[in-house]
Amino acid sequence: MKDYVVLVNEKKEIIGTMEKLKAHSDKTPLHLAFSVFLFNNKKEFLLQQRALHKKTWPGVWTNSVCGHLRLKETPLAAAKRRLKYELGLTKVKIKMALPDYRYKAEKDGIVENEICPVLIGYSDETPKINKDEVEAIRWIPWKEWLKEIKKNPKNYSPWCVEETLLLVKNKKL
Repeated sequence: MKDYVVLVNEKKEIIGTMEKLKAHSDKTPLHLAFSVFLFNNKKEFLLQQRALHKKTWPGVWTNSVCGHLRLKETPLAAAKRRLKYELGLTKVKIKMALPDYRYKAEKDGIVENEICPVLIGYSDETPKINKDEVEAIRWIPWKEWLKEIKKNPKNYSPWCVEETLLLVKNKKL
């Protein structure tokens, strides 16, 4: 089954769909996505290393889960779907944190161009990674994470670093 992205204009109005792999190129059209920052009861943040074979940002460390919305799917529903698919997690409390985040980033000739709401999730389930999507995971205390991205921001996806800073600035965490 092919995955599709939902194409939108700058007003977030749906203008169509496109096959996900074809959409991501040096001219990636604006589309809908989401990001999840997952925490456990120790206030640790779950980092994910993207699978090495992925077309976009292979092997890059980033936030817990990222993905694309399907037609008529809410960011919350998409987040639950991808948490289950990528990390095997089904018992996650999720809330919206940054509903209007938008970014554009480029790596290895592939551009990400997304309207990407940011959600915060809480769970003490043990992740079971899907190797088709995830190379590795690690938990890091939030305060250590903030020090880490200040010291080594280039070691992580630019959206994860920017989203982190926005979460702190907007007092979401």
